Amino acid sequence: MEVSLIGSSQSKVGATELGYRELGFCSSKVESLNVVSLRSKVCFDQIGKWKINTRLRFTPKAVKSEPVRSTEVSGRSRKSKLLNGVKLYVGLPLDIVSDCNTVNHARAIAAGLKALKLLGVEGVELPIWWGIVEQEAMGKYEWSGYLAIAEMVKNAGLKLHVSLCFHASKEPQIPLPAWVSQIGESEPSIFFTDRSGKCYKECLSLAVDELPVLNGKTPVQVYNDFCESFKSSFLSSMGSTIQGISIGLGPDGELCYPSHHQKAKDNKIPGVGEFQCYDKNMLSNLKQHAEATGNPCWGLGGPHDASTYDQLPTSNSFFKDNGGSWESPYGDFFLSWYSNQLLNHGDRLLSMASSVFKDTEVEVSGKVPLVHSWNRTRSHPSELTSGFYNTCLRDGYEEVAQVFVKNSSTMILPGMDLLDEHQHHGSLSSPELLLKQIKKACRRHGVEISGQNSSVSGAPGGFEQIKKNLLSENMVNLFTYQRMGAYFFSPDHFPSFTMFVRSLNQPQLHSDDLRREEEEEEEEAVGAIPKSSESSINMQAA
Repeated sequence: MEVSLIGSSQSKVGATELGYRELGFCSSKVESLNVVSLRSKVCFDQIGKWKINTRLRFTPKAVKSEPVRSTEVSGRSRKSKLLNGVKLYVGLPLDIVSDCNTVNHARAIAAGLKALKLLGVEGVELPIWWGIVEQEAMGKYEWSGYLAIAEMVKNAGLKLHVSLCFHASKEPQIPLPAWVSQIGESEPSIFFTDRSGKCYKECLSLAVDELPVLNGKTPVQVYNDFCESFKSSFLSSMGSTIQGISIGLGPDGELCYPSHHQKAKDNKIPGVGEFQCYDKNMLSNLKQHAEATGNPCWGLGGPHDASTYDQLPTSNSFFKDNGGSWESPYGDFFLSWYSNQLLNHGDRLLSMASSVFKDTEVEVSGKVPLVHSWNRTRSHPSELTSGFYNTCLRDGYEEVAQVFVKNSSTMILPGMDLLDEHQHHGSLSSPELLLKQIKKACRRHGVEISGQNSSVSGAPGGFEQIKKNLLSENMVNLFTYQRMGAYFFSPDHFPSFTMFVRSLNQPQLHSDDLRREEEEEEEEAVGAIPKSSESSINMQAA
């Protein structure tokens, strides 16, 4: 294959070399690359970034890569449905499409997609950002970059799960739509606010869901219009290439309050977070609720004795295990109201998404965070500030599961690679117990579960823990490994991921057998880099 770079000083570049180089390989090593060199002879970009010097603008018509015709490789058929019938997906980079609707690292992505297909991966997850598609003006949508990605995924013979992101990202930097941020400058109450008055500007407050704060429309109406435009633009792929759609429910796309956005420093015990109920609309709702229950003094604000972001549960009286205010009548009043606001928000958005996509044969899902710090205490303070009224006295995830089953939605649970033994001992954390509790609530209410890992950087023993969670109780129907990038394809990670996939395909094999299968798998995945006659991609320089 040859790649034509219109407007580039380099008119023709060997695509095999480009494919390796943009996956992080130095071009000097390409000719000798084989399964051994994947581990020892491959030179990676040491600063952890994809190697690319040319910004490439893709449109659906510009992508002319030849579809994969067969899944037969070396006489073996690659199975996409793995252990216990679980389908394996891999997340694409968060910034795969730029704010100019260009596809970043396009040739590296194409090579990576083919490698994943040969490994037996079912599909990929594509984050689609509100701030990129509808960035200029309300109702003005630009889908070209994402349509190009969908075409590449289809041609690679993979399936697609789409995540519609109605939040912003700090790393990589992806803001909310400019017109939304402008509204927020003059009306900051559209954002969550903490006790000190500081606004969290990475997503809208759930208190404005049904208020006409966006140029005369409510956020739910704007999200609905966005979903309708998406459905119209991708209709031909619905139910075929696109198998599922995840609707963004809050910060980082998760159903929660942004109570932990100030991350703890390395080796420091994480704090309990902070209640996010101080924007004027949340305070108005709280006041009305307090008056309706006959306790108007309880509606003046959040708990005065609650800890702040980085403080421990014992720093104030609200979260104390014995005699804490959370156990008092006021504590129950506030925590019930705070949690119900979040549940109602999740219900509104999942109901909206289910209505929009009900005739498309795609699965609608939403993500629930695994807030596991301090969950070995009686009060579970980190969960309380996040919006989950879950303590030693009540199961807060029963209500969450009810919201999902009501809307026929799948619950996405992250953290399936985490083990208790690797958490900070001072935080009294147990991700394993919390995951088990949420899964139990889902099983009781008939909610399907999709899983994710916490980070591609790899929790110790993460792959084995993922496999254990996929095997247990046969509850997880799809697992998405997060996420593709320079480290994902590095020799420190990719061989381990390959062996993990092989172990899911053939769990009965011994480690030596798996290692041999892994080496064959890697060799074939490396061979997936497009050769001269396999495909042709025309690209326009942005």
